[in-house]
Amino acid sequence: MTSPADRKYTESHEWVRANADGTVTVGITAHAQDALGELVYVELPEPGRTLGAGEACAVVESTKAASDVYAPIPGEVVAVNAGLGDAPQTVNSDPFEAGWLFTLKPASADALAGLLSAEAYDNGPGA
Repeated sequence: MTSPADRKYTESHEWVRANADGTVTVGITAHAQDALGELVYVELPEPGRTLGAGEACAVVESTKAASDVYAPIPGEVVAVNAGLGDAPQTVNSDPFEAGWLFTLKPASADALAGLLSAEAYDNGPGA
């Protein structure tokens, strides 16, 4: 699967999409959810929590394993996808849209600068 070009990516398989209001939406890639298998539980960070880049902030659990999700950039959690509590498998069926995990207010305007493009991700960690 080709990763959407309108996002940035991390080596640890998170995606980040910039929103018009200055926030960013975060999720895990198709590659990550495929490696985990069917998700049965998602633990999300609390809104208002301040995160550092690379900080473990969420957990996705499948029938195979539990895996941490890391903050791709520093910022404050402003929203979470509460619907995943009842339907964690949404991350499997639609990882780049309905399966988003949380929204951050970035700590700086250039926070996305160090992340991977879709092409770099697909040819590197997402290969």
